[in-house]
Amino acid sequence: MPNNSSLEVVVIGGGMITHDLILPSLYHLQRLGCAGRITVCALNTPPLRALKESPELLQAFPGQDFHALPALEENPERLFPELYRVALARLAPRQAVIVAVPDQFHYPVVMEALRHHQHVLCVKPLVLTCAHAHEIEELAREKGLFVGVEYHKRFDRRSLMARRQYGLGQFGQFVMGEAKLIEPYYYRHSNFQNWFTCDQTDPFVYVGCHYVDLVYFITGLRPEGLSVSGVKGRFPNGKEGYLWSNARIRYENGALLSVTDGLGYPDDAAGSNDQGLLLYCEGPNRNGMIEHRDNDRGVRYSYLDGIGCGGSRYNYVSPDFYRLVPWPGPGFKPVGYGYESIAANLEAMLNIEQETAGLAGEPALIRRRELLAAIDQQGLLATPANSFINELVVEAGRLSIVNDGAWVDIRYEPRRHVAPRNS
Repeated sequence: MPNNSSLEVVVIGGGMITHDLILPSLYHLQRLGCAGRITVCALNTPPLRALKESPELLQAFPGQDFHALPALEENPERLFPELYRVALARLAPRQAVIVAVPDQFHYPVVMEALRHHQHVLCVKPLVLTCAHAHEIEELAREKGLFVGVEYHKRFDRRSLMARRQYGLGQFGQFVMGEAKLIEPYYYRHSNFQNWFTCDQTDPFVYVGCHYVDLVYFITGLRPEGLSVSGVKGRFPNGKEGYLWSNARIRYENGALLSVTDGLGYPDDAAGSNDQGLLLYCEGPNRNGMIEHRDNDRGVRYSYLDGIGCGGSRYNYVSPDFYRLVPWPGPGFKPVGYGYESIAANLEAMLNIEQETAGLAGEPALIRRRELLAAIDQQGLLATPANSFINELVVEAGRLSIVNDGAWVDIRYEPRRHVAPRNS
């Protein structure tokens, strides 16, 4: 195995999230000595070339690069759907694999990485069914491997503050709330139009899961059922997708949460999206409230040209999620809870390897399982063991939306599963 002071990283998927968050985070972690060699594996060469030639990345990370699979010399129209298996087979055991492919491909890619004895970080949601999440949890535990889910809102200081103070009883108990995350219209012109189809996913699954996870992270309350309705539309290439969704979730204490999502925030509007969370809480003789306006955090810029997200000149420029800023080293460095989430997951993998560096066989496996159990118990990093409610909600949401908003119950005993009401 390579020097355990850093981990070799393979990123599977070369799309928008890899450019906007994952790769710049890894480049900075490489500077800090946490990440070693970086490989990005994609379906074909165009997204890899875009990453290589990105003016922003070249300016921020001078002299840094990644190994591309497939090689850029390949025909850009040729597809390599199985090449990630080659990348995994070449990787030494217990390195880091980041899965950043469309939702419906998470399960086979994560399982393949685990079979090759790799730690995994997967973009949210982990998988689309609770059965698949359980399989991943069991295989990871069997092999003593870390699996993280990239719910980066957990690292937002607002979320951490709310979690602590809610746990101290300073708000009362959540009873009624609403959340929304409307992504920009220009997503419809991206690669989304090739995979964001009605039979595969929807806005609630894709981005609504962020706030479902966040409410559970803050309150600890488990969902007991939901209804999700969708509004269909056509992408520019003619494919049909759910472009809007609205969910109503009932929690174990009777609380209700409305979640509105979509791919339709105007490109010319301020900021790159519209999102936030509002929770009303009941207390003795008075009520509490948690409100996070996540799109407008008080920083507003008006540019000479439309260089903001979506091309608008006037922007709500949040510095909290992810920005590149000057630092004493070369280029620029990433800051924000998006970067901090990537870093924390990679550091957890690295810590497991460093803690077990002098051990082998059964003693090493026992120690790895102890470290993994502590991460699960702490509940800061999202893992299959401590964030399984998300897969239950996602599975229930898909069952509901394709049945025109039919109510679906979430059941935890005698086993975790979802079922249409009255079934």
